[in-house]
Amino acid sequence: MKYTRLTKQQLEELQPEFVNFLASQTITATEWDSLKKEKPEVAEEELDVFSDLIWEGVLSKVEFLENISAQQMHLFHLLEKEMRLISVKVMNPEVDLTTEIGFAWFKKNWQSDFVEYLTASKVYTEDKNIDKFNLIKQGAAITRGDLFKWFDNIIG
Repeated sequence: MKYTRLTKQQLEELQPEFVNFLASQTITATEWDSLKKEKPEVAEEELDVFSDLIWEGVLSKVEFLENISAQQMHLFHLLEKEMRLISVKVMNPEVDLTTEIGFAWFKKNWQSDFVEYLTASKVYTEDKNIDKFNLIKQGAAITRGDLFKWFDNIIG
């Protein structure tokens, strides 16, 4: 398995797609039910293959990721050949960017001496979807990139 198996909830939400996947493998609903009972390891493999297919599709379309913690924001723009990073660090230990109050403080004080910025870019390894997936595993969320674009206009 290249990524991680989708959760039960994700699989339930993707049930129509999973049914189509099974159909493409020429597995009927009845065969799937007996497969789960008689050969659970084969059923597990099918779930893993389906999960990887879904992850590949999602990761190939992701353009922006954000990882926001109490004092830092890592904003990623995922381009064709490289990923660009805008890193924001707040040096005020009383500010927590993950709260409404902390983010409001940041919006007022983003130009102060208590805020540091860093930009960087990095070429992908041989598998850019794995690079993206690793960022998600580390806590990044897929976004529309509003924060990255805003900072890119200010800094750039």
